Amino acid sequence: MMSRRLILAVLVILTAGLAVAPAMADDLMGDFTVSHYFGGFGGEFIDGIVDAFIAENPGLMHAASPVDHEQFKTSILVQLAGGNPPDTFSYWAGARIQFVVDGGRLQPIDDIWEANDMDSQFPAAVIDTAATYDMHRYAVPLTLHWVGMFYNTALFEEHGVMVPNNWNDLVNAAETFKMAGIPAFSLGSINRWPGQFWFDMILLRTAGNDYRNQLMSGEASYTDPEVARAFGLWKELVDAGYFYPDANAYDWDEAANFVANGEAAMTLMGTWIGGLYAGNDMVAGEDFDYFSFPTIDEDTPRASLGPIDTFVVSADAANADAAKAFLVHLTSPDVQAEFALGAGNLAPSLLVDTGIYNDVVARIAGEIANDPVFAFNYDLATPPPVAEVGLNAFSEFMANPGDYEAMLERVQADAAAEFAGME
Repeated sequence: MMSRRLILAVLVILTAGLAVAPAMADDLMGDFTVSHYFGGFGGEFIDGIVDAFIAENPGLMHAASPVDHEQFKTSILVQLAGGNPPDTFSYWAGARIQFVVDGGRLQPIDDIWEANDMDSQFPAAVIDTAATYDMHRYAVPLTLHWVGMFYNTALFEEHGVMVPNNWNDLVNAAETFKMAGIPAFSLGSINRWPGQFWFDMILLRTAGNDYRNQLMSGEASYTDPEVARAFGLWKELVDAGYFYPDANAYDWDEAANFVANGEAAMTLMGTWIGGLYAGNDMVAGEDFDYFSFPTIDEDTPRASLGPIDTFVVSADAANADAAKAFLVHLTSPDVQAEFALGAGNLAPSLLVDTGIYNDVVARIAGEIANDPVFAFNYDLATPPPVAEVGLNAFSEFMANPGDYEAMLERVQADAAAEFAGME
Protein backbone atom coordinates (compact mmCIF):
# COMPACT_ATOMS: atom_id res chain seq x y z
CA MET A 1 0.00 0.00 0.00
CA MET A 2 1.31 3.45 -0.89
CA SER A 3 1.03 5.89 2.00
CA ARG A 4 -0.43 9.35 1.53
CA ARG A 5 2.89 10.91 2.55
CA LEU A 6 4.89 8.96 0.00
CA ILE A 7 2.43 9.43 -2.84
CA LEU A 8 2.49 13.14 -2.12
CA ALA A 9 6.24 12.97 -2.52
CA VAL A 10 5.81 11.50 -5.99
CA LEU A 11 3.76 14.37 -7.20
CA VAL A 12 4.60 17.48 -5.24
CA ILE A 13 8.21 17.45 -4.00
CA LEU A 14 10.67 18.81 -6.52
CA THR A 15 14.16 17.44 -5.98
CA ALA A 16 15.99 18.54 -9.10
CA GLY A 17 19.05 19.24 -7.00
CA LEU A 18 19.41 15.51 -6.35
CA ALA A 19 19.68 14.57 -10.02
CA VAL A 20 22.20 11.87 -10.81
CA ALA A 21 23.53 11.73 -14.35
CA PRO A 22 22.72 8.34 -15.89
CA ALA A 23 25.81 6.18 -16.15
CA MET A 24 25.78 4.84 -19.70
CA ALA A 25 27.72 1.69 -20.59
CA ASP A 26 30.84 2.37 -22.66
CA ASP A 27 30.97 1.32 -26.29
CA LEU A 28 27.65 -0.48 -26.48
CA MET A 29 27.66 -2.70 -29.54
CA GLY A 30 25.58 -5.32 -31.33
CA ASP A 31 21.92 -6.09 -31.87
CA PHE A 32 19.52 -4.58 -29.35
CA THR A 33 15.84 -5.49 -29.09
CA VAL A 34 13.13 -3.52 -27.31
CA SER A 35 9.56 -4.74 -27.17
CA HIS A 36 6.60 -2.84 -25.77
CA TYR A 37 2.82 -2.94 -25.67
CA PHE A 38 2.35 0.62 -26.92
CA GLY A 39 1.75 -0.64 -30.45
CA GLY A 40 -1.19 1.72 -30.85
CA PHE A 41 -1.66 4.90 -28.86
CA GLY A 42 1.57 6.00 -27.17
CA GLY A 43 3.84 4.02 -29.47
CA GLU A 44 5.23 7.05 -31.24
CA PHE A 45 6.45 8.50 -27.95
CA ILE A 46 8.24 5.31 -26.91
CA ASP A 47 9.74 4.99 -30.38
CA GLY A 48 11.12 8.51 -30.09
CA ILE A 49 12.70 7.68 -26.74
CA VAL A 50 14.29 4.52 -28.19
CA ASP A 51 15.55 6.43 -31.25
CA ALA A 52 17.21 9.01 -29.01
CA PHE A 53 18.95 6.23 -27.06
CA ILE A 54 20.21 4.62 -30.26
CA ALA A 55 21.47 7.99 -31.49
CA GLU A 56 23.54 8.25 -28.31
CA ASN A 57 24.86 4.71 -28.85
CA PRO A 58 25.48 4.33 -32.61
CA GLY A 59 27.19 0.97 -32.14
CA LEU A 60 23.81 -0.61 -31.48
CA MET A 61 21.64 -2.13 -34.18
CA HIS A 62 18.06 -1.77 -33.06
CA ALA A 63 15.12 -3.91 -34.12
CA ALA A 64 11.79 -2.35 -33.11
CA SER A 65 9.06 -4.74 -32.07
CA PRO A 66 5.94 -2.97 -30.83
CA VAL A 67 3.03 -5.29 -30.12
CA ASP A 68 -0.68 -4.67 -29.67
CA HIS A 69 -1.59 -4.17 -26.02
CA GLU A 70 -3.74 -7.29 -25.70
CA GLN A 71 -1.58 -9.52 -27.87
CA PHE A 72 1.45 -8.60 -25.77
CA LYS A 73 0.00 -10.25 -22.67
CA THR A 74 0.35 -13.64 -24.35
CA SER A 75 3.20 -13.09 -26.81
CA ILE A 76 5.75 -11.94 -24.23
CA LEU A 77 5.14 -15.01 -22.07
CA VAL A 78 5.66 -17.23 -25.12
CA GLN A 79 8.92 -15.43 -25.93
CA LEU A 80 10.16 -15.70 -22.36
CA ALA A 81 9.34 -19.39 -22.15
CA GLY A 82 10.99 -20.01 -25.52
CA GLY A 83 14.33 -18.58 -24.42
CA ASN A 84 14.43 -15.96 -27.19
CA PRO A 85 13.04 -12.84 -25.53
CA PRO A 86 13.72 -9.18 -26.29
CA ASP A 87 16.59 -7.66 -24.35
CA THR A 88 14.23 -5.30 -22.58
CA PHE A 89 10.47 -4.86 -22.63
CA SER A 90 7.69 -2.86 -21.06
CA TYR A 91 5.69 -4.62 -18.38
CA TRP A 92 2.97 -3.81 -15.91
CA ALA A 93 4.08 -3.50 -12.29
CA GLY A 94 2.49 -5.73 -9.71
CA ALA A 95 1.35 -9.32 -10.06
CA ARG A 96 2.46 -9.62 -13.69
CA ILE A 97 6.10 -8.82 -12.92
CA GLN A 98 5.98 -11.04 -9.85
CA PHE A 99 4.69 -13.88 -12.03
CA VAL A 100 7.64 -13.72 -14.44
CA VAL A 101 10.13 -13.17 -11.60
CA ASP A 102 8.78 -16.35 -9.98
CA GLY A 103 9.38 -18.12 -13.28
CA GLY A 104 13.01 -16.96 -13.40
CA ARG A 105 12.43 -14.95 -16.60
CA LEU A 106 13.83 -11.58 -15.46
CA GLN A 107 17.22 -10.51 -14.18
CA PRO A 108 17.65 -8.13 -11.26
CA ILE A 109 18.93 -4.62 -11.93
CA ASP A 110 20.37 -3.95 -8.46
CA ASP A 111 23.71 -3.04 -10.05
CA ILE A 112 22.47 -0.13 -12.16
CA TRP A 113 19.97 0.85 -9.48
CA GLU A 114 22.73 1.35 -6.94
CA ALA A 115 25.26 2.82 -9.39
CA ASN A 116 22.78 5.53 -10.41
CA ASP A 117 21.30 6.13 -6.96
CA MET A 118 17.78 5.45 -8.19
CA ASP A 119 16.55 5.39 -4.60
CA SER A 120 16.82 9.18 -4.74
CA GLN A 121 15.02 9.41 -8.07
CA PHE A 122 11.79 7.60 -7.17
CA PRO A 123 9.66 7.75 -4.02
CA ALA A 124 9.97 4.84 -1.63
CA ALA A 125 6.36 3.77 -2.17
CA VAL A 126 6.84 3.43 -5.93
CA ILE A 127 10.13 1.59 -5.41
CA ASP A 128 8.51 -0.82 -2.98
CA THR A 129 5.40 -1.57 -5.04
CA ALA A 130 6.56 -1.26 -8.65
CA ALA A 131 10.32 -1.89 -8.73
CA THR A 132 11.02 -4.40 -5.95
CA TYR A 133 10.25 -8.12 -6.05
CA ASP A 134 11.72 -10.75 -3.72
CA MET A 135 13.92 -8.04 -2.19
CA HIS A 136 15.64 -7.16 -5.49
CA ARG A 137 15.11 -4.32 -7.95
CA TYR A 138 13.75 -5.58 -11.25
CA ALA A 139 11.98 -2.67 -12.96
CA VAL A 140 12.36 1.02 -13.77
CA PRO A 141 9.00 2.86 -13.50
CA LEU A 142 8.09 5.01 -16.50
CA THR A 143 4.45 5.93 -15.88
CA LEU A 144 1.98 6.46 -13.09
CA HIS A 145 -1.66 6.32 -14.20
CA TRP A 146 -4.91 6.96 -12.32
CA VAL A 147 -8.43 5.76 -13.08
CA GLY A 148 -11.33 8.16 -12.80
CA MET A 149 -14.51 9.31 -14.49
CA PHE A 150 -13.83 11.58 -17.47
CA TYR A 151 -16.78 13.58 -18.74
CA ASN A 152 -17.99 15.93 -21.44
CA THR A 153 -18.17 19.32 -19.74
CA ALA A 154 -20.60 20.80 -22.27
CA LEU A 155 -23.12 18.02 -21.66
CA PHE A 156 -22.89 18.42 -17.89
CA GLU A 157 -23.44 22.16 -18.20
CA GLU A 158 -26.25 21.86 -20.76
CA HIS A 159 -28.23 19.47 -18.57
CA GLY A 160 -27.39 21.07 -15.24
CA VAL A 161 -25.60 18.03 -13.87
CA MET A 162 -23.23 18.57 -10.98
CA VAL A 163 -20.17 16.41 -10.35
CA PRO A 164 -21.38 13.45 -8.23
CA ASN A 165 -19.99 13.05 -4.72
CA ASN A 166 -21.71 9.79 -3.77
CA TRP A 167 -23.49 6.83 -5.33
CA ASN A 168 -26.95 8.44 -5.20
CA ASP A 169 -25.57 11.51 -6.95
CA LEU A 170 -24.11 9.29 -9.67
CA VAL A 171 -27.40 7.48 -10.18
CA ASN A 172 -29.32 10.78 -10.28
CA ALA A 173 -26.90 12.20 -12.84
CA ALA A 174 -27.25 9.07 -14.97
CA GLU A 175 -31.03 9.32 -14.80
CA THR A 176 -30.93 12.96 -15.89
CA PHE A 177 -28.92 12.04 -18.97
CA LYS A 178 -31.16 9.07 -19.70
CA MET A 179 -34.24 11.31 -19.65
CA ALA A 180 -32.46 13.51 -22.18
CA GLY A 181 -31.81 10.51 -24.42
CA ILE A 182 -28.08 10.39 -23.70
CA PRO A 183 -26.31 7.31 -22.30
CA ALA A 184 -24.58 8.34 -19.09
CA PHE A 185 -21.71 5.86 -19.28
CA SER A 186 -19.60 4.75 -22.20
CA LEU A 187 -17.68 1.48 -21.82
CA GLY A 188 -15.68 -0.16 -24.60
CA SER A 189 -14.92 -3.69 -23.41
CA ILE A 190 -14.23 -5.56 -26.64
CA ASN A 191 -10.74 -6.25 -25.23
CA ARG A 192 -12.17 -6.98 -21.78
CA TRP A 193 -9.82 -4.91 -19.58
CA PRO A 194 -11.83 -1.65 -19.44
CA GLY A 195 -14.63 -3.48 -17.64
CA GLN A 196 -12.34 -4.24 -14.72
CA PHE A 197 -12.37 -0.60 -13.61
CA TRP A 198 -16.08 -0.76 -12.77
CA PHE A 199 -15.58 -3.86 -10.63
CA ASP A 200 -12.42 -2.44 -9.05
CA MET A 201 -13.90 0.90 -8.10
CA ILE A 202 -17.19 -0.42 -6.77
CA LEU A 203 -15.40 -3.05 -4.68
CA LEU A 204 -12.88 -0.50 -3.38
CA ARG A 205 -15.69 1.89 -2.43
CA THR A 206 -17.65 -0.84 -0.60
CA ALA A 207 -15.56 -3.74 0.71
CA GLY A 208 -12.32 -1.73 0.71
CA ASN A 209 -8.72 -2.42 -0.23
CA ASP A 210 -7.91 -4.95 2.51
CA TYR A 211 -10.71 -7.25 1.41
CA ARG A 212 -9.82 -6.71 -2.24
CA ASN A 213 -6.23 -7.77 -1.53
CA GLN A 214 -7.56 -10.98 -0.02
CA LEU A 215 -9.64 -11.63 -3.13
CA MET A 216 -6.68 -10.91 -5.41
CA SER A 217 -4.49 -13.40 -3.50
CA GLY A 218 -7.08 -16.18 -3.34
CA GLU A 219 -7.78 -15.81 0.37
CA ALA A 220 -11.34 -14.59 -0.29
CA SER A 221 -13.97 -16.01 -2.64
CA TYR A 222 -15.82 -14.60 -5.62
CA THR A 223 -18.97 -16.03 -4.05
CA ASP A 224 -18.56 -13.81 -0.98
CA PRO A 225 -21.31 -11.26 -0.26
CA GLU A 226 -18.83 -8.44 -0.85
CA VAL A 227 -18.27 -9.48 -4.46
CA ALA A 228 -21.94 -10.20 -5.07
CA ARG A 229 -22.84 -6.75 -3.77
CA ALA A 230 -20.34 -5.07 -6.11
CA PHE A 231 -21.82 -6.85 -9.12
CA GLY A 232 -25.32 -6.09 -7.87
CA LEU A 233 -24.64 -2.35 -7.79
CA TRP A 234 -23.03 -2.51 -11.22
CA LYS A 235 -26.06 -4.45 -12.50
CA GLU A 236 -28.43 -1.75 -11.29
CA LEU A 237 -26.73 0.74 -13.60
CA VAL A 238 -26.75 -1.64 -16.55
CA ASP A 239 -30.38 -2.65 -16.04
CA ALA A 240 -31.44 0.99 -15.82
CA GLY A 241 -30.09 1.58 -19.33
CA TYR A 242 -27.40 4.01 -18.29
CA PHE A 243 -24.64 2.46 -20.44
CA TYR A 244 -24.05 3.07 -24.13
CA PRO A 245 -25.39 -0.09 -25.84
CA ASP A 246 -23.21 -3.06 -26.82
CA ALA A 247 -20.16 -2.32 -24.67
CA ASN A 248 -18.39 -5.46 -25.91
CA ALA A 249 -18.49 -4.16 -29.49
CA TYR A 250 -16.15 -1.23 -28.84
CA ASP A 251 -12.62 -0.56 -27.67
CA TRP A 252 -11.68 1.95 -24.97
CA ASP A 253 -10.77 4.73 -27.40
CA GLU A 254 -14.05 4.37 -29.27
CA ALA A 255 -15.88 4.64 -25.96
CA ALA A 256 -13.79 7.68 -25.07
CA ASN A 257 -14.70 9.33 -28.36
CA PHE A 258 -18.40 8.73 -27.74
CA VAL A 259 -17.94 11.03 -24.76
CA ALA A 260 -15.84 13.50 -26.74
CA ASN A 261 -18.53 13.66 -29.45
CA GLY A 262 -21.39 14.12 -26.99
CA GLU A 263 -22.90 10.69 -27.69
CA ALA A 264 -22.35 9.71 -24.05
CA ALA A 265 -21.70 11.76 -20.94
CA MET A 266 -18.78 10.06 -19.19
CA THR A 267 -16.41 7.10 -19.20
CA LEU A 268 -14.45 5.37 -16.43
CA MET A 269 -10.89 5.27 -17.76
CA GLY A 270 -7.22 5.90 -17.00
CA THR A 271 -5.35 9.16 -17.38
CA TRP A 272 -4.05 8.09 -20.80
CA ILE A 273 -7.40 9.30 -22.09
CA GLY A 274 -5.98 12.79 -21.73
CA GLY A 275 -3.34 11.98 -24.34
CA LEU A 276 -6.04 10.75 -26.71
CA TYR A 277 -8.13 13.87 -26.19
CA ALA A 278 -5.13 16.17 -26.58
CA GLY A 279 -4.49 14.53 -29.95
CA ASN A 280 -8.04 15.49 -30.87
CA ASP A 281 -7.34 19.13 -29.90
CA MET A 282 -9.54 18.92 -26.81
CA VAL A 283 -8.54 21.23 -23.97
CA ALA A 284 -8.29 19.70 -20.49
CA GLY A 285 -10.59 21.45 -18.03
CA GLU A 286 -12.60 23.04 -20.83
CA ASP A 287 -13.72 20.38 -23.31
CA PHE A 288 -13.38 17.53 -20.83
CA ASP A 289 -12.84 17.15 -17.11
CA TYR A 290 -12.84 14.39 -14.49
CA PHE A 291 -14.09 13.39 -11.08
CA SER A 292 -13.00 10.68 -8.69
CA PHE A 293 -15.28 7.64 -8.53
CA PRO A 294 -17.94 8.60 -5.96
CA THR A 295 -18.17 7.38 -2.40
CA ILE A 296 -20.51 4.45 -1.81
CA ASP A 297 -19.91 3.52 1.84
CA GLU A 298 -18.83 6.50 3.93
CA ASP A 299 -16.77 4.42 6.35
CA THR A 300 -14.66 2.77 3.63
CA PRO A 301 -11.23 4.44 3.25
CA ARG A 302 -10.70 6.14 -0.08
CA ALA A 303 -8.42 4.45 -2.58
CA SER A 304 -6.87 5.51 -5.87
CA LEU A 305 -6.51 2.96 -8.63
CA GLY A 306 -4.26 2.59 -11.63
CA PRO A 307 -1.31 0.90 -13.34
CA ILE A 308 2.39 1.69 -13.31
CA ASP A 309 4.23 0.87 -16.53
CA THR A 310 7.85 -0.20 -16.20
CA PHE A 311 10.70 -1.58 -18.29
CA VAL A 312 12.53 -4.75 -17.29
CA VAL A 313 15.49 -6.85 -18.50
CA SER A 314 15.02 -10.43 -19.71
CA ALA A 315 16.96 -13.12 -17.86
CA ASP A 316 18.07 -14.46 -21.26
CA ALA A 317 18.81 -11.05 -22.78
CA ALA A 318 21.37 -11.35 -25.58
CA ASN A 319 22.53 -7.78 -24.96
CA ALA A 320 21.97 -7.20 -21.25
CA ASP A 321 24.45 -4.31 -21.14
CA ALA A 322 22.45 -2.35 -23.69
CA ALA A 323 19.19 -3.25 -21.95
CA LYS A 324 20.42 -1.96 -18.61
CA ALA A 325 21.81 1.20 -20.19
CA PHE A 326 18.41 1.79 -21.79
CA LEU A 327 16.72 1.48 -18.40
CA VAL A 328 19.10 4.09 -17.02
CA HIS A 329 18.18 6.29 -20.01
CA LEU A 330 14.53 5.99 -18.98
CA THR A 331 15.28 7.57 -15.60
CA SER A 332 16.19 10.89 -17.24
CA PRO A 333 13.74 13.59 -16.09
CA ASP A 334 13.47 14.76 -19.71
CA VAL A 335 12.50 11.27 -20.88
CA GLN A 336 9.99 10.81 -18.08
CA ALA A 337 8.46 14.21 -18.77
CA GLU A 338 8.37 13.61 -22.53
CA PHE A 339 6.42 10.40 -22.16
CA ALA A 340 4.11 11.86 -19.50
CA LEU A 341 3.17 14.81 -21.70
CA GLY A 342 2.73 12.68 -24.80
CA ALA A 343 0.82 9.77 -23.32
CA GLY A 344 -1.24 11.65 -20.74
CA ASN A 345 0.19 10.06 -17.60
CA LEU A 346 2.06 11.25 -14.54
CA ALA A 347 5.80 10.72 -14.32
CA PRO A 348 6.86 8.67 -11.28
CA SER A 349 10.28 10.32 -11.13
CA LEU A 350 10.81 12.82 -8.33
CA LEU A 351 13.03 14.83 -10.65
CA VAL A 352 10.22 15.88 -13.00
CA ASP A 353 8.83 19.36 -12.41
CA THR A 354 5.11 18.95 -11.70
CA GLY A 355 4.57 22.34 -13.35
CA ILE A 356 4.55 20.52 -16.71
CA TYR A 357 1.06 19.13 -16.08
CA ASN A 358 -2.16 20.68 -17.30
CA ASP A 359 -4.85 21.63 -14.79
CA VAL A 360 -6.64 18.27 -14.97
CA VAL A 361 -3.52 16.19 -14.42
CA ALA A 362 -2.34 18.51 -11.65
CA ARG A 363 -5.66 18.07 -9.82
CA ILE A 364 -5.48 14.31 -10.32
CA ALA A 365 -2.06 14.45 -8.66
CA GLY A 366 -3.84 15.95 -5.68
CA GLU A 367 -6.42 13.14 -5.70
CA ILE A 368 -3.66 10.55 -5.46
CA ALA A 369 -1.92 12.52 -2.73
CA ASN A 370 -5.10 12.73 -0.65
CA ASP A 371 -6.05 9.05 -0.84
CA PRO A 372 -4.48 6.75 1.77
CA VAL A 373 -4.35 3.81 -0.67
CA PHE A 374 -3.04 3.37 -4.21
CA ALA A 375 -4.14 0.02 -5.66
CA PHE A 376 -3.16 -1.68 -8.91
CA ASN A 377 -6.08 -2.45 -11.21
CA TYR A 378 -7.50 -5.96 -11.27
CA ASP A 379 -5.36 -7.58 -13.95
CA LEU A 380 -2.19 -6.24 -12.30
CA ALA A 381 -3.24 -7.13 -8.76
CA THR A 382 -3.91 -10.85 -9.22
CA PRO A 383 -1.73 -13.45 -11.03
CA PRO A 384 -2.14 -13.46 -14.84
CA PRO A 385 -3.91 -16.86 -15.06
CA VAL A 386 -6.50 -15.67 -12.53
CA ALA A 387 -6.76 -12.29 -14.23
CA GLU A 388 -7.81 -14.04 -17.43
CA VAL A 389 -10.69 -15.65 -15.54
CA GLY A 390 -11.85 -12.33 -14.16
CA LEU A 391 -11.47 -10.36 -17.37
CA ASN A 392 -13.60 -12.91 -19.20
CA ALA A 393 -16.20 -12.57 -16.45
CA PHE A 394 -16.42 -8.79 -16.74
CA SER A 395 -17.16 -9.04 -20.47
CA GLU A 396 -19.66 -11.84 -19.87
CA PHE A 397 -21.36 -9.68 -17.27
CA MET A 398 -21.81 -6.79 -19.68
CA ALA A 399 -23.38 -9.18 -22.17
CA ASN A 400 -25.60 -10.94 -19.62
CA PRO A 401 -25.78 -9.15 -16.25
CA GLY A 402 -28.86 -11.04 -15.12
CA ASP A 403 -26.96 -14.27 -14.46
CA TYR A 404 -24.05 -12.90 -12.46
CA GLU A 405 -24.61 -15.12 -9.37
CA ALA A 406 -24.12 -18.29 -11.41
CA MET A 407 -21.22 -16.66 -13.21
CA LEU A 408 -19.48 -15.93 -9.90
CA GLU A 409 -19.76 -19.59 -8.91
CA ARG A 410 -17.88 -20.52 -12.09
CA VAL A 411 -15.36 -17.74 -11.60
CA GLN A 412 -14.57 -18.94 -8.10
CA ALA A 413 -14.08 -22.52 -9.24
CA ASP A 414 -11.81 -21.47 -12.10
CA ALA A 415 -9.84 -18.99 -9.99
CA ALA A 416 -9.31 -21.56 -7.24
CA ALA A 417 -8.01 -24.05 -9.80
CA GLU A 418 -5.55 -21.47 -11.16
CA PHE A 419 -4.30 -20.60 -7.69
CA ALA A 420 -3.89 -24.31 -6.89
CA GLY A 421 -1.90 -24.82 -10.08
CA MET A 422 0.61 -22.16 -9.02
CA GLU A 423 1.39 -23.77 -5.65
